[in-house]
Amino acid sequence: MSKKNQPTIEPSGDDVVDLYIKRKKIHPREAVGFFQTVRVLTIWLTLTWFYSAPWLLWDKRQALLFDLPARKFYIFGFTFWPQDFVYLAVLFIIAAIALFFFTAWAGRVWCGYTCPQTVWTRLFIWIERLTEGNRNQRIRLDNSPWSLNKFVRRSCKHLLWGLLAFLTAFTFVGYFTPIRYLSFEIIEFSLSSWEMFWIGFFSIATYVNAGWIREQVCLYMCPYARFQSVMFDSNTLVISYDKARGEPRGQRKKEADYKTQGLGDCVSCNQCVYVCPTGIDIRDGLQMACIGCAACIDACDSIMDNMNYPRGLIRYTTENKLNNKKSKILRPRLIIYGLLLFCLSVSLAAALITRVPFDLEIIRDRNQLYRETADGLIENVYTLKIMNKSQQQQSYEIILSGINGMVLVGHSQISTTPGQVLLHPIRIQVDPDSLTEKRNKITIKIINITHAKQTVERETTLISPVFRR
Repeated sequence: MSKKNQPTIEPSGDDVVDLYIKRKKIHPREAVGFFQTVRVLTIWLTLTWFYSAPWLLWDKRQALLFDLPARKFYIFGFTFWPQDFVYLAVLFIIAAIALFFFTAWAGRVWCGYTCPQTVWTRLFIWIERLTEGNRNQRIRLDNSPWSLNKFVRRSCKHLLWGLLAFLTAFTFVGYFTPIRYLSFEIIEFSLSSWEMFWIGFFSIATYVNAGWIREQVCLYMCPYARFQSVMFDSNTLVISYDKARGEPRGQRKKEADYKTQGLGDCVSCNQCVYVCPTGIDIRDGLQMACIGCAACIDACDSIMDNMNYPRGLIRYTTENKLNNKKSKILRPRLIIYGLLLFCLSVSLAAALITRVPFDLEIIRDRNQLYRETADGLIENVYTLKIMNKSQQQQSYEIILSGINGMVLVGHSQISTTPGQVLLHPIRIQVDPDSLTEKRNKITIKIINITHAKQTVERETTLISPVFRR
């Protein structure tokens, strides 16, 4: 029948689907298997690092501290200032390209294994399972009327959720305020208004995101789910259901010869749906809501083992392999992403290794551009702003160049304490017979005596009222 001759079906009242459907709470069943073991390992590594990193010390100072009021970022042995923003920009570019690379290669592995929303949601579900029981028990508890048992279980769950949310917020703020100092402030009830605000804000955000809305963040709030399809191709590793092997699906006894019944390997147990944290059915094909956690793979493999069927009915594979076509791992898109990622990472590492841990700014005296001394010399006054970006005391030597016979009046050797911004006034005098222009270019070089190979030089102008030709 041609499209023109197809009948028009008017939807009845029962056929209309409300655009805004009330959320149905998802109770994912716990899956056990290889991929879930990997997930648990990555989750605990992620959480251990997050909660312990602010407590690490480096030279009697917090190893990781982003001191926004002082505009200093301490990362182990490095101290970064606003002038070092280029490193942060390159780091963000590397992170973006890494996301593109791994998505083009293996889909949403970031979402399934290391995304903060996934990590904390998994932890909150673990608490829910601890206080309310397994999936069936939680569903029965939801549907049961309020009782003392339900009140106690729910109270314990929300109390533990709240404590974990507070600990998470406290730790996060501890990356921006020294966490030991923050701990004493909490004990003494002396938190500042901003500290109270941010701890409260992130506590509520963690409690709501990981405890209540969970998969809704992935489905409606996360932009990554929207543009992931742009980075997928037919050679991308994704979690897929093998329809050719599994269909037609149907229940059967373990000993039955299901092939003679015309059935595929899928036994319609729905375990892949029960373990899914976003509540989708992977058998319907690749979907935007799939976060690539592989829980359905482990659940299906356990059923296949029980039925003595080969594993892999649901597996990591590519669209080409499912369609019996040749699949390519190395392809132009992946090679370009990989090369960009490698080059930028090496460049950033080299820049950090060769980074000069001090900086120089030259500020001219605006009140008096020049003056003539009693000896007939032309004198200009400058202020050297020297920033010690390192975490050790440094000594420097000032060297002038550009005009013959220049004399530095003031200390030519100075020292700075760790992280100090030193304002050092100097006077430069020169014989007017050596001047060839009214505005003469000179260079001020700072040599780090502590590390003789490190130098910084800046060009400035020496102004004279007269000059000789």
